[in-house]
Amino acid sequence: MEVEKLQTLDIKKDKEYTAKQYMKFWLPSLIGVLLFLVPISINDKVTIGLGVLADALQGAIADYIPFIMTVILCLSAIGSIVVTLTKPEAVKQSPFLNSLFNITPFWLVLRIIGAVFAILILNEVGPEFIWSAYTGGVVLYDLIPVLMVWFLFACLFMPLLLQFGLMDFIGTLVRKIMYPLFKLPGRSSVDALASWMGSGTVGVLLTTQQYESGYYTKREAAVVATNFSIASIAFSLVIAKFLNIDHMFIQFYFTVIVTGIIAAIICPRIPPLSLKKDAYYEPVGKQIDEVVPEGVSSFRWGVEQAVERASQVKSYRNVIKSGIQNVIDIWFALIPLVMALGTIALIIAEFTPIFTYLSYPFVPFLQLLQIPEAQAAAPAMIVGFADMFLPAVIGSGIESELTRFVIGVMSLTQLVYMSEIGILLLKSKIPISFVQLFIIFLQRTIITLPVAAAMAHFLFF
Repeated sequence: MEVEKLQTLDIKKDKEYTAKQYMKFWLPSLIGVLLFLVPISINDKVTIGLGVLADALQGAIADYIPFIMTVILCLSAIGSIVVTLTKPEAVKQSPFLNSLFNITPFWLVLRIIGAVFAILILNEVGPEFIWSAYTGGVVLYDLIPVLMVWFLFACLFMPLLLQFGLMDFIGTLVRKIMYPLFKLPGRSSVDALASWMGSGTVGVLLTTQQYESGYYTKREAAVVATNFSIASIAFSLVIAKFLNIDHMFIQFYFTVIVTGIIAAIICPRIPPLSLKKDAYYEPVGKQIDEVVPEGVSSFRWGVEQAVERASQVKSYRNVIKSGIQNVIDIWFALIPLVMALGTIALIIAEFTPIFTYLSYPFVPFLQLLQIPEAQAAAPAMIVGFADMFLPAVIGSGIESELTRFVIGVMSLTQLVYMSEIGILLLKSKIPISFVQLFIIFLQRTIITLPVAAAMAHFLFF
């Protein structure tokens, strides 16, 4: 087996590529880098090329998005009901339509709930706790418009990162850093960059597609999705401004980076993530090899691997078709779940004392860390599981700047929240449960809170 592998490496090493083949790697990858990974400053806001497109579209049709998405949510629910009950032959013969509408009763109920919630919120009818500006209103008018436009462009342009060799190139270059630190392949650094410069949800979408294509094991996919889907610089600045600590943004974001790296080193080494199997998605199998053969530089081998990957793309039409199908899948399958579960999570956070009760153990922990106004800050430590923005909402009324600083850091380093990331993971093929997501959320909170508090006390306040 080892001899065969070495022979394969020698064949690849000696293979000559044409200028056209090199260009097939470099050009789409360069466009992908410019869209996903290069920061752009516009009107004092740091974003990426993808963000510029998303913001432009959202600004142009902002007034119509809630209605458009309500219609899509209703079509999703009605289509799922019809297909589930009648099993039409035309849908059965289409793998895409069958997977989109032929779903389990649990997901069907959630799609129906999402459609009903959207109708009630759009028309402001029914119980106020559903369509309140702090619950369903946040989801339909603030969250879903962002998801709609971001996922539209992310799904259409993500093949530029995935299918033309960029992941193979970068993965080969940084494997020696990523594997010892995080037990991950080098290509996971691209997921982190896509999140950091763009959106955490884009990073998770990238991870799920890589897992389902055979480039991450079950453990690697779960680790990347729960530890590297970091909040973007743009969203971090929004949190800092909301908490009135934007004058300390450099110190604030430096703390976020340090605490995030520490959590990403520790969490993969403890259960439940450490217990995940290093097995690839069964229908596809392993499709990755970042090992560099002896006598070949990492850069050269990375380029050759990338060109080889790009040469496998035979039809741009299929690439475009795949992107469009991903958009439809997100709009018809994921966003209804965001509407349903996101609204329910916010109702629980706003109108029940559940998160307050769950936060009681954090009061003595915060007091031990000498965080002022510990009683008021404790709910912010746990409510982030519902939505990343909620800790900032709770923390905005706290007088202590140090406490607001720590709350802001925590809201960005906990990462796992049900209104977006959690739902995307539960819907994906990555083997991770709701209970495991909550455990990982608590682990990240317990790990990062002392680090954030120590840095605040000793370095900045």
